[in-house]
Amino acid sequence: MSPVSRKSQPNVSLLPKRNLARLPLLISLVLLGAHQSALAKTVTVNSPDKRISVSLTDDGDRPEYKVTFNGKEAVLNSRLGLVFETFGEFGSGFDITESSKSTHSSRWQQPWGEREWIDDNHNKLTATFSNGRHQFALEFKVFDDGIGFRYLVPKQASFDKVTHLNITNELTEFSVPDAHHATAWWIPGRGWNRYEYLYQTTSVNKVDRAHTPFTYKLTSGLHLSIHEAALTDYAAMVLDQRRDGTLKADLTPWSDGTLVKTQPGFTTPWRTIQIADAATGLLNSDLILNLNEPNKLGDVSWVEPGKYVGIWWGMHINENTWGSGEKHGATTSETKRYMDFAAKYGFDGVLVEGWNLGWDGSWFHNGDVFSFTQSYDDFDIDAVSAHGANNNVRLIGHHETSGSVTNYRNQMSDAYDLYKQHGVTQIKTGYVADGGDIKRVDSQGIVRHEWHDGQFMVNEYLHSITEAAKRQISINTHEPIKDTGLRRTYPNWISREGARGQEFNAWGTPPNSPEHTSILPYTRMLSGPMDFTPGIFNLAPEGLDAVNRVQTTLAKQLALYVVLYSPIQMAADLPRNYVERLDAFKFIQDVPTDWSESIAVAGEIGDFVAFARKDRASEDWYLGALTDESERELTIKLDFLSSDKSYQAQIYRDGAEADWKTNPYDYVIENKQVTAKDTLTLALATSGGVAIRFIPFD
Repeated sequence: MSPVSRKSQPNVSLLPKRNLARLPLLISLVLLGAHQSALAKTVTVNSPDKRISVSLTDDGDRPEYKVTFNGKEAVLNSRLGLVFETFGEFGSGFDITESSKSTHSSRWQQPWGEREWIDDNHNKLTATFSNGRHQFALEFKVFDDGIGFRYLVPKQASFDKVTHLNITNELTEFSVPDAHHATAWWIPGRGWNRYEYLYQTTSVNKVDRAHTPFTYKLTSGLHLSIHEAALTDYAAMVLDQRRDGTLKADLTPWSDGTLVKTQPGFTTPWRTIQIADAATGLLNSDLILNLNEPNKLGDVSWVEPGKYVGIWWGMHINENTWGSGEKHGATTSETKRYMDFAAKYGFDGVLVEGWNLGWDGSWFHNGDVFSFTQSYDDFDIDAVSAHGANNNVRLIGHHETSGSVTNYRNQMSDAYDLYKQHGVTQIKTGYVADGGDIKRVDSQGIVRHEWHDGQFMVNEYLHSITEAAKRQISINTHEPIKDTGLRRTYPNWISREGARGQEFNAWGTPPNSPEHTSILPYTRMLSGPMDFTPGIFNLAPEGLDAVNRVQTTLAKQLALYVVLYSPIQMAADLPRNYVERLDAFKFIQDVPTDWSESIAVAGEIGDFVAFARKDRASEDWYLGALTDESERELTIKLDFLSSDKSYQAQIYRDGAEADWKTNPYDYVIENKQVTAKDTLTLALATSGGVAIRFIPFD
């Protein structure tokens, strides 16, 4: 036992006589405290480039961690731990009993994605905590672009005869330095909606409960984003601010109040913190994907990126209806017309929404009426599938559940079999329902209502993915659980929604703001692909002064195809609007959806962003840049191009008089010859953009 310093010894002369009898006890307590302090352990692990450092300690009688970046505080001392219904807290009173470190370096290939090859270089720390009876471990992986950590609770003697564990609290915290001055971009967590909110920009201390990815910038200039990776069989995490700057993991509960139902020998999802000294550093991160398991599906050559058109926008602008009747959009004749358009202009699919029985009436509130195998009388799935096959255009399926997931699961096998029979390889699924109004029927036949992002629905969404994979079908989930990188493990989870998309411009109150798509890349898009459905050319169907209209220039709509990544992209507008502007439509025809490389070349959160991406199937590069409500000029270096080639730059940009409010259709198409040594100065109008295709000369 370490000796106690004179400073720490009690001053006997200052003690009242009545306390002298207690002196031995006081001395013992002081000596015990000194002993515990002497035994406190701190273990540290750094990133490969040594800029990020993570310290894990049991000092203070509980597990805590902190993070620095280039010596700057990134995350202050933050609590860790889990609480179980049966065994209480795994945290306070637990000490580090052993730890180990390792280094990993590898490279892996995506079957599709924003880049083909991803480097996985990290240092790992695993620390075991014990209170003498129970134990758990914390595993940290530290990359150059951030960290991930998770809990491992192994089977152990103290769990003898225990088959079920209920988690009642996760104590994980993220402590933000100088929260009153740090800036956050966030949407409310666990509200009536899913994730379809406009982002708020506030100081961190003004945040209440927020969804992840949760992105913020410190006064030191560091940019961070908190999220999670590999979310399976666990409740999704939102962030709940307790004391100012202390963001606590708040798990979405079951209908009975339990947070997570698990068993001994489980592992939590990764809690992730992306860290960069510039906003573009967040965009160039592969952290979330690297923390997911490799592909479990084997050969996935049947998962095909591409572009499609769809019977979709007409319903949002009230030109058509989802249900039957004179204005029914999903008819045999209308589908064939769209397929002819797709074939003529080089699109590989047609999405058809509203073909199946159940849309008539209040479908939003009564998902139990949907049939996923029976069509309306004016839609012949055999005829449209045959027509598509003859024109090399596939039918893209659609299933809207309205949150009645038991009804959907009961029909899922037959529904997927029907689509496979007709050559459907992609399905857009929908779970329109208020946040906590997912309807399931339990084993006793009792109706329960669950959250979109609770453990039950986490498993339900994944069930649809694995069932679809058995039939070589890919899923594009709308009203989804948030993306946590599972596309690496299940590559047929090809895209999803999970944020305010284009449809809000047709009927949203308010519609998407000009800054919305200048925030999405730094927030929602950090988690993975989004099916935003860009490409509206008739920006104001009800006139420029209408409340509901698209608040961008036309050139910005083109830029979205490069900026907002998805391996499947929709040309969302009505075919006739493209025919009126075929010169601009040419960019949508040309732009690919599968890339060999992607580089964020400029940007500031909520202001502007510019991405360069290289086509996986050719030597062409593409660039997309967009701005918020402010016009601005960007100077972009073209050093991402091959140094030994010259390129024709096909530029689609805002015209000199372009303005999203008064003149959104002013655009210019021009060609320039450029090399990697050149720079381009790009003038972006208010809520404007630019889209460029770089074609190498032979």
